[in-house]
Amino acid sequence: MRVTDRRTLLQAAAALPLTSVAANIAMAQAADATDAAAKAAPPKDVTRTLARYLVGASYDALPANVRKEGVRTLLNWVGVAIGGSRHETVDIAVAALGPFSGPQQASLFGRRERFDIMNAAFINGVSSHIFDFDDTHLKTIIHPAGPVVSAIIALAEMQPVSGKEFLNALVLGVETECRIGNAVYPNHYDVGWHITGTAGVFGSAAAAGKLLKLNEQQMTWALGLAASQPVGLRESFGSMNKSFNPGRAASNGLFAAILASKNFTSSDGMIEAKRGWANTISTKQDYGEIVGELGKRYEAALNTYKPFACGIVLHPAIDAAIQLRNENRLKADQIDYVDLKVNPLVLELTGKKTPQQGLEGKFSIYHAVAVAIVEGAGGEKQFSDRAVTDPMVLSLRGKVVPVITPEIKPEQVEMTIVLKDGRKLSRRIEHAVGSVEVPMTDQQLEAKFSDLADGIVPAASIRRIMDACWNVEGLSNAADIAKMSATA
Repeated sequence: MRVTDRRTLLQAAAALPLTSVAANIAMAQAADATDAAAKAAPPKDVTRTLARYLVGASYDALPANVRKEGVRTLLNWVGVAIGGSRHETVDIAVAALGPFSGPQQASLFGRRERFDIMNAAFINGVSSHIFDFDDTHLKTIIHPAGPVVSAIIALAEMQPVSGKEFLNALVLGVETECRIGNAVYPNHYDVGWHITGTAGVFGSAAAAGKLLKLNEQQMTWALGLAASQPVGLRESFGSMNKSFNPGRAASNGLFAAILASKNFTSSDGMIEAKRGWANTISTKQDYGEIVGELGKRYEAALNTYKPFACGIVLHPAIDAAIQLRNENRLKADQIDYVDLKVNPLVLELTGKKTPQQGLEGKFSIYHAVAVAIVEGAGGEKQFSDRAVTDPMVLSLRGKVVPVITPEIKPEQVEMTIVLKDGRKLSRRIEHAVGSVEVPMTDQQLEAKFSDLADGIVPAASIRRIMDACWNVEGLSNAADIAKMSATA
């Protein structure tokens, strides 16, 4: 009810008997309550509106900067998928699923085995996330490529698609999961969901559905079937289970799209309905983030790439530690203690004081700072079982003192290293290297890729694979990248 209408009604009521006044005031209050309920109600057809956009969105409509970021996303994903392929976690997954795999339809990056596309999507998703070195949409902490690329690169080996079609599907998948993540973050994440899995399944369903050329109704069903498969809890962090989540999101989304392609139905409002995905697993629902400015505002253009192989909240501290170490040629035995002012989220996510395994080290601010000072780096080697048991690192991490400081944002840190001779070395980081504001260069991405792939694929193949990623838009068959990235 408009304010002027309500004022008119109350003015008229003043001339009436008391009982009539009460009745009219009650009527005005009821009208206001109805208006409030209408404002709170979700917009209709969120799922279908998104599906309609996905079906109609073309490669030619992608802005140049979005295409470029899509290519960088692909290059980074291939590097981390190859790099993680020999980890014990992947060995276990291959051994466990091998006896149950169907036809040998798709490659495993960095390995010789071939699996059916569902299991290949899962295993490549695990491989790409096991080092926690994959891409990050910083607004939601979603790792977008794992669910999306793992699904569509497997599908491309079974159903060849051009590089342009592939890149378009990749961007649309990333766009879908990040927009849906925006709608529920941070509330959804705060209660314990691993948003890469829960939102990522929509990205893989959308991307796979695009390659399968689903119509609007089928895409709506694919998104609905994806909504029925949220996967991933933050309790899994520090274990193999964490990388299970993007892997499962990849295979679940692919599963949803394939079912929908054969007209397996779902509700048309599975994202926004009262008992749909957003209302069931989050106390925040901002549907405008999903359907607002589709084709104009691109979350996919905001993707970032990690220079350090751990959770993104550790990056400012690692960046500060490496800078101070290198500038002052610091040695661990010179240090009395390291004072850190950090956002509360840092200790919530990375408060493990005594990690025993490399995977646990990725969730320890104490280890991350200590190893960065000792070794001057934060790659996968610094988060290995070897690194977390290194005597010098163990000694120094006991001198790391993080202090929760609410005014410090998650992307910031203030570090003061106090030396035994009384000197104090300080550094404040506003945005760590690898952020949107301080992005990794193409050359840095190539160096990261080469380091990850070294010793897994032949040296001569590394350049060929990177070139294929950079030039994906010119490929007649995007699956060529998968075939190059498998080992004999």
